[in-house]
Amino acid sequence: MPDEKQQQRPMSGRTKVILLVGAAILLIVGLIWLVSYQTSGRYRQSTNDAEMRADSVAIAPKTTGYVTQVLVADNQDVSAGQLLVTIDQRDYLAKVDEAESQIAVSQASAAGARSSLEEQYASIRQSRVQMEQAKVKAAHDAGEVARYAPLVSAGAETEEKLAQLRQTASESNDDVKVKDASLLAQQRHLASLEAQIRQNEAQTRSAQAKLASAQTDLDSSTIRAPFDGRVGDKTVAVGQFAQPGTRLLSIVPLKELYVVANFKETQIGLMRPGQPATIKVDALSGVKLQGHVVSVSPGTGAQFSILPPQNATGNFTKVVQRVPVKIAFDAGPEARKLLIPGLSVSATVDTILEKHTREAIKQEQIDQSKSMRSAPR
Repeated sequence: MPDEKQQQRPMSGRTKVILLVGAAILLIVGLIWLVSYQTSGRYRQSTNDAEMRADSVAIAPKTTGYVTQVLVADNQDVSAGQLLVTIDQRDYLAKVDEAESQIAVSQASAAGARSSLEEQYASIRQSRVQMEQAKVKAAHDAGEVARYAPLVSAGAETEEKLAQLRQTASESNDDVKVKDASLLAQQRHLASLEAQIRQNEAQTRSAQAKLASAQTDLDSSTIRAPFDGRVGDKTVAVGQFAQPGTRLLSIVPLKELYVVANFKETQIGLMRPGQPATIKVDALSGVKLQGHVVSVSPGTGAQFSILPPQNATGNFTKVVQRVPVKIAFDAGPEARKLLIPGLSVSATVDTILEKHTREAIKQEQIDQSKSMRSAPR
C-alpha cells in the first residue's frame, strides 16, 4: 500500500491565492456588515406581524320598514353620497303631510287670533272715546243741576225742570259706569286673545318639531354612502324587513388604508411618530411601499384584549409583549387596486434619527453612576 504522506499533495500556489482572496473577501464583507449594522442597521426595526387595516363602517338603517331598492352590488366601488338602499317611505310621507297640515291649521288659527286682536284694539279705542264723551255729558248734566238749583229756590224755575235735570244727570252717571265696565271687559278679552295667539304659536312650534322629526325619518329611509369606498359583506335584499341598528352592508375606505405593525416591546424604545418606514406586501412580491409612523399604541395588545393578563396571580412566565404601531404608506392607484384590509405585510421602521436619545440615556446613566460614587458617605 502506498504511504499516506505520499498520497497528500501540497496545495498549489494558485489554490492558496484563491483561498486567501476568498478569506479576505469574507473578512471585508463581514467588516462592511458590522460597520453598517453599528451605524444604521441596528436602528432599523422590522416585523412580519403586521397587516393592512381600514376604518370600515357598517351601514345600518335608522328607521323601520321593508327594503324597496338595493342599488349596489357586492364589491362595488361607491362614492360619498351615493344612494345605496331605500326603505318603504309611505308611512314617513304620511307623517310629513300630517305635520305640515298641523302647521297650517295652527298658523291659520294664530292669524285669526291676531285679526281678532286688532279688532279688539279698535273696539277698545272706540269704547274709550265713548266713555270720555259719556263723562263730558255727565259733567255737563251735573253742572246744569247745580245751575238750576238756586233758580228753583228763588222761584225762577219750576221744581219739575230741576227734577228732570237731576234725572238726566243720574242717567249720564249710569252711562259712564256702563261704558267703564264695557271697557274693562274688552281689555280683559284682549288678554284672552293674546293668550290664544301664544297658544297657537306654541302649537305651530310643536307641529314644526314633528315635521322636522318626520322629515328626518323620511330622509333616513334613503341610505347613502358616508364616504368613498367599496361595498363589502352585503346581506341586504329587496323585500327584507330592516330594523334600526341591523347591519345591511359595510363600506371599506380603500383610499384610507394603513398598516398596523405589532413590534416587540424591545423594538419600540426609539420609535417615534414621523419616522420613515418601508412596507413589503405579501400580495405584491418585490414591491416596496414607503410610509411613516403615525402613532404608537398607548398599551400593548394584551392590555386591550377581552381578558387582559393578571401577572400578579398564579405562576408568572415572562412573554415578550407586542405593541401596535400605526403606519401610513404611499401607493399609486395601480397598487391600491390590489390592496385590501387583512393582507399580511412586513414593516421596517428606521429609528436612526433617535439614536441621540439612546446615547443621551447612556450618558445620563454614566453621570448618575459617577455622582453616586463621588457622593460622601
